[in-house]
Amino acid sequence: MLEKEQPIAGFLSDYAHKKPIRAHMPGHKGKPVPGFEMLSAVTPFDITEIEGADSLFEADGILRTAEEQTAALYGSGAVCYSAGGSTLCIQAMLAQMKAERRTVIAARTVHRAFLNACVLLGLEVRYVFPDNGSLLSGSYSPAKFAAALQDAVQKGERPCVYVTSPDYLGGMQDIAALSAVCKQYGAPLLVDNAHGAHLAFLPENRHPIALGADYCCDSAHKMLPALTGGAWLHCKNAAMKPLMKQHMQLFGSTSPSYLILQSLEASTYWLKNGGTEAVRHIAAEIASLRAKLPQYHFLGDEPFHLSIAADGIRLAGTLRQNGVECEYADKTCLVLLLSPMTEPDELARLGEILAAIDPGTPAAAPPLPEPSTPAMPLREAALAPCEMLPLSAAEGRICGPVQVPCPPAVPIVMSGERITGDCLRLLEFYGLKQICCVKQG
Repeated sequence: MLEKEQPIAGFLSDYAHKKPIRAHMPGHKGKPVPGFEMLSAVTPFDITEIEGADSLFEADGILRTAEEQTAALYGSGAVCYSAGGSTLCIQAMLAQMKAERRTVIAARTVHRAFLNACVLLGLEVRYVFPDNGSLLSGSYSPAKFAAALQDAVQKGERPCVYVTSPDYLGGMQDIAALSAVCKQYGAPLLVDNAHGAHLAFLPENRHPIALGADYCCDSAHKMLPALTGGAWLHCKNAAMKPLMKQHMQLFGSTSPSYLILQSLEASTYWLKNGGTEAVRHIAAEIASLRAKLPQYHFLGDEPFHLSIAADGIRLAGTLRQNGVECEYADKTCLVLLLSPMTEPDELARLGEILAAIDPGTPAAAPPLPEPSTPAMPLREAALAPCEMLPLSAAEGRICGPVQVPCPPAVPIVMSGERITGDCLRLLEFYGLKQICCVKQG
C-alpha cells in the first residue's frame, strides 16, 4: 500500500530495511555519526539516485509517479518536483520564456530569485508599477498589463507576463482577470505562487493554474508540511513538462535531496487524507482571530498571512518576549505566517497575546520612487566591477548587483538603473547605509 500511495517513501523504507552495503554516496552511509544525533532518524533514508530510485530530471519511475499524483490533486497538466525551492522553478519558467524569445513584462513586486534568474539568462524586463501599496505589497490593475502587452505586440514582440501572488504581506492579484488579458494577446502568464501552495484547497479554489495561469511555482514548504526547499512547478500544458525538466537540469543540483522529495510526496498524501479539511479549518479559525482583534489593521487577503500595519520592530520584540517568533518585521509592518500545522492552543495563545498589546503606529515610509530609466542592461550592471558607496555619495550613479531584500518586494532600485534622491531616501528609511554601484571609468 505504501509503495502505491507514496512510491518514494515506499522505496526509501524498503531500501533502509534491507540494510545493504552502501557503496554509493552519501558518505554517512545511512549510519549514526557522532554529532549527527539530531539527524540519526533520517540518515537511513538520505540517498542519492541509485538503481530504482529514479532520476529527478529524467523521471520515469517513482519520482514520475509522485509528480503525477500531485498534478492530479491540483488539476495541473503537469507538475515537476523541486528540491531547490521555488527559485529553481522560477529559473525554469524564465528559461522557457528565453527559449521562446519572449519579452518579459513583470509586476515590480518580485523576489530576488526572479531578478537573479533574469541576470543569469540575460533577460531584460519591462516593469509594471503598482497602482498603490508599499515596498512589500501592491495592487496591479489588469488594465496596466493590457497597455504594456499592447505596446509590446505593436512593436512586433512576443510578450509574457510575470506576477507575484500572494505577495509577502498576503496581497492577492486578480489572476483570473489577468489571465483573460494575457489570452487576448497570446501571452503566457507566469505566477510566483510561492506563498500559495494551499490556495487550491480553500472553499473557493484560488490556485493560479485553476484561474488560468500557464505556469506557476508553489513553495510547498512555506504553507504546507514539506521540508524547507520543497517546491512544485505547475504547467497548464502537460506537453511542457520535458522542457521544464530540461531547464531545471540547467540550474538545479545533480544531487537532489530525497528527504525533500519525499516530503513533497508526503504533503500530497496528507492533502488527500485530511489535509484539505485542515486547510479550510485553520483558514476559518484565522479569520475568526482577525475579527476578535479590531484594534489591528490587517493587510492582504490571503488567509494564512497575519500581516499587521504597526511598529513592527517593537511589536516583534514584545511577541518574542512572550514566546512568539514572527516571520518579518520592520518599522511599518509585522508578518506572522500560520499554517494547518498551527495548533488550536497556539492560535488561541497568539490571540491572547495580541489582544493585550498596543500595536503602535507604523512609521510613514517615503513614497515609492518614480520608475527609473535603465542606464545599463540588467545583466551587464549586475556582473560589472562595482564599489560600495555611502548613500550620500551614490546619487546619480548606476546600481550594481540587485538591491532588494529577500522577501518579494518592490525593488527600490534595480541593477542598471540610475540611483535617484527618492531611491536614497527610501533606502535610508529601511536602514541601508551604503549601496553597490557600477565602477566608473
